[in-house]
Amino acid sequence: MIAAGDRVLGAHRAQARRQPASLAKLAGALVVLEAGRAAPALLSDVVRIDRAAAVAGGTRLGLNAGERVRADELLAAMLLRSANDACLALATHVAGDAERFVARMNALAVALGMRDTRFVDPCGFDRSGQHTTAADLLRLAHAALADATLVAIVEKEAARISVAAATDAAGRTIVVRNTNALLGRFEGAFGLKTGFTRQAGGCLIAAARRGPYVVTAVLLGGRDRWPLSVAMLDHAFEQLTGMPRIGSPATIGEPDR
Repeated sequence: MIAAGDRVLGAHRAQARRQPASLAKLAGALVVLEAGRAAPALLSDVVRIDRAAAVAGGTRLGLNAGERVRADELLAAMLLRSANDACLALATHVAGDAERFVARMNALAVALGMRDTRFVDPCGFDRSGQHTTAADLLRLAHAALADATLVAIVEKEAARISVAAATDAAGRTIVVRNTNALLGRFEGAFGLKTGFTRQAGGCLIAAARRGPYVVTAVLLGGRDRWPLSVAMLDHAFEQLTGMPRIGSPATIGEPDR
């Protein structure tokens, strides 16, 4: 699905149910930021990593139980690197446990009118009973784009995460790079989130700005999400501006998931 603001420019099977993969982390990030507005000190909290977060699978920072990281840096790692250990640590810190955090994600989905979305896992791992659609994720994307704090995070190509040791030993710094391969390579790209799981396939919510236009593309289950997203975004800007793109974009490959 692709849209300029609320104007849908194209769609294909936009109501088909799919696993959300790490696109679910956008909903989680909005839950965290909402909690931060209710309790402004929350994002500066130092979070102690528990065992459940430390053993998270998939993409991760490599955090160890007992290490400590600021909540706002965990949020950056969750959005840029899609780190599942950061995601689980933050979910537990904000809501007490993953289940209650997911309940907040689902409440957010209801509030946004995402009528065909149900989250089961806070980080977007494949789970029975979990589903979303491209149409619903476009609503989520619009909510994310309206949050200046979230946009300021996802438009970064990299961030430094400071990790304090569990003991008195020296801490360490982890550099996380954004998994969004469009940043710095597609004119105007500034967000939003990538995702991949076995059931979901390659997923992407891309946002790009040119002049007064902001275009958002949602792809679920794409085998060639990067060239497809480039083609979709370019075609959208052609429709909006009447100016065709001259020349082919540089090949954009698959980054680390």
